[in-house]
Amino acid sequence: MNRFPRLVVSFVLATSCVRSAVVEYDLTIEQKTLSPAGKTTSVFTINGQMPGPTLRFHEGDWARIRVHNKLSEETMMHWHGLLVPNGQDGVPHITAPPIEAGETRLYEFPIKQSGTYWYHSHQGLQEQKGILGSIVITPHEGESIKADRDHVLLLSDWTNESTNEVLRTLVRGSSYYSLKKGSPQSFLGAVKAGATRAWFDREKSRMPAMDISDVAYDAFFINGQREQTLAGKPGERIRLRLINGGAASYFYVESSTGEMTITASDGQRVEPVQVKRLLMGNGETYDMLINVPSSGSWEVRATANDGSGHASAWIGEGERHAAPEVPKPDLYRMEAMLMAAIDDTMADPERPSAPYAELRAPRSTTLPKHAKVNTMELRLTGDMQRYIWSFNGKTMVEESMIPVQRGEVLRLELINDTMMHHPIHLHGFFFRVITDQGERSPLKHTVDVPPMGRRTIEFEANELGSWMFHCHLLYHMASGMGRMVMVSNGMHMDMPEMGEHGKVPWHLLLDGSVQSHMTDGNLMLMHERDSLNARWQVGLFDSHDAPYEIDLTYDHYFNANLSSFVGARLTDDDHDKNRAIAGITYRLPYLIDSSLGVDSEGGIRVGVGKTVQLTDRLSVFGMIHYDTRTRIEWQAGFDYTLSKQFSLVGQYHSEFGLGAGFGFHF
Repeated sequence: MNRFPRLVVSFVLATSCVRSAVVEYDLTIEQKTLSPAGKTTSVFTINGQMPGPTLRFHEGDWARIRVHNKLSEETMMHWHGLLVPNGQDGVPHITAPPIEAGETRLYEFPIKQSGTYWYHSHQGLQEQKGILGSIVITPHEGESIKADRDHVLLLSDWTNESTNEVLRTLVRGSSYYSLKKGSPQSFLGAVKAGATRAWFDREKSRMPAMDISDVAYDAFFINGQREQTLAGKPGERIRLRLINGGAASYFYVESSTGEMTITASDGQRVEPVQVKRLLMGNGETYDMLINVPSSGSWEVRATANDGSGHASAWIGEGERHAAPEVPKPDLYRMEAMLMAAIDDTMADPERPSAPYAELRAPRSTTLPKHAKVNTMELRLTGDMQRYIWSFNGKTMVEESMIPVQRGEVLRLELINDTMMHHPIHLHGFFFRVITDQGERSPLKHTVDVPPMGRRTIEFEANELGSWMFHCHLLYHMASGMGRMVMVSNGMHMDMPEMGEHGKVPWHLLLDGSVQSHMTDGNLMLMHERDSLNARWQVGLFDSHDAPYEIDLTYDHYFNANLSSFVGARLTDDDHDKNRAIAGITYRLPYLIDSSLGVDSEGGIRVGVGKTVQLTDRLSVFGMIHYDTRTRIEWQAGFDYTLSKQFSLVGQYHSEFGLGAGFGFHF
């Protein structure tokens, strides 16, 4: 090497050393009793606050972060979007053991990038209860687009319920969250909306009532507050670093100052593009520029995608100028959503799709042409009735790995077979979202896959290890929608300890009624696709001599339309006796439930049943079955929802007569 190149190399190394530094943080996780949404509840805080502090670095720094776990349970911290060594990625068991209660964990890694990112717990459902915070990394050369001020806006959703109760409510198939949000679908609601045909078409296709968000939240926050004021003066250009840290909520973001200019997505620069209203999936980040008008206070509003609430940041002082309202979704008609899935440009401009088609990388993002391309189709599949979420119909427990060789290009065709948005996040890499921008397709770490839509992503698998790939809707990930991308160098890789991702939780559920003439219901111990059930019908107060029938069964759930059962039927009916039973249940068009069973005495029972949601709270139901031993039995009645746990019930039953009482759901 001659003298001039040596001087150049020495100068670059010296400059790098001057610019880099060891940046240290201590993050203490504790449980506190606070009232973030008007009700005293348990909150997980970081350094006494929720969300945690903003961690700031310069590109080239060395991060040294100590996480002190003062909870009574395990925790783990994931650095969302940061390119870190596999052992520092923060997924419990898969990349490292969890941080035990009372333990301190040191994370150390180089800062290889710049932009807006965030951190959050990857342990259980802790993210929902407050373990999250923002990360801002300044480029080596400073920000290429200057701004007068820089504000971080970390969006989140909040529930006063325990996270385990939220998941349990979803698993039981309860419609209470839709009722709480004001978004239930009913027959009379469809008539009022002029969507009767759409209602019948949906029922005919055996599709349950649609909702675009699972959970009814008590509040939505920006930086932990429903509303806050941020500094800004007339004429200033302000950079907003938007982070969707919601557990289950997409957000529409809009500013009353006018169009916003996107300059980066998921920390990666893009050519500036203006948008009026931005749809953000969970886990995504965007850098936006806005210009403060001449006078007043100007709102940046983050509205939940389902229209159930919003949070606001007001910039400047003086007379308030509110951002426009986002129209609520039309849950009865799916045409607009389906058209948007085919082509983003066909989306409703008032409810736009993610802006990927407009995002253009500042330089080519193409991958090495010589690399082997491994193409895989992943269908996003789910079942709201049982709350099982999966890829290609299999949960992470059922199929956990996507194997890939180091240096290969993994191209994933993501096809959404559900009526919900899914934000799909890859740890450890940035991927190309293939768009009409061609070689300038944008780089991201999280991609929204719209209802019934598709996305194609690809990346070079150049980092060894097991990297999580999952839906960033927290309760979907917890219910199976994930995989491990296992990058190997051609040698065999042992399956890592899966921890919580390798376990299926048990849920004990009770639904029934006590009426003036009878009690009926089902006690279920559910384990994803399998359950133990105790179904009963018992006459009360000498109603027709108070007979009883109790089915004790093991049920296996194949899909939303088909399940099987085997067990025993116990009865004191004079025309019947105790016996073994087996059979199937099958969902017919128009959401009619049918069943076929046989018993050890040679008897056969066939039946059909149907429930119609008549209004938001009132449903009517009917059932009839024919048994070769006991002949015809039928019932019809109503159920009126009072609360999450209780309802008013009335029915006529051919065996027990007419009565009314209370339903219970626990």
